[in-house]
Amino acid sequence: MMNNSNNINNTTEWLRRSIIDNERVSEQVEMYESIGFEVMVKDVDPEQLPEEYCKECFIANPEKYKILYTRKKDVE
Repeated sequence: MMNNSNNINNTTEWLRRSIIDNERVSEQVEMYESIGFEVMVKDVDPEQLPEEYCKECFIANPEKYKILYTRKKDVE
């Protein structure tokens, strides 16, 4: 589903904002929603990360990290 770009899918205009620790997810979701973004949180699949990412932490503890995507709320 995810490619090496920051977009999940060019037609939906979702942008990958960050890969974050589970402990920070709710804080980041709240911040993006407060400034007018729709937010989607996905599990990290280390196999789909770009080559330049160090993947050892994601492989060792995949449940510890999430990928945060956003798009403007007015996008349908």
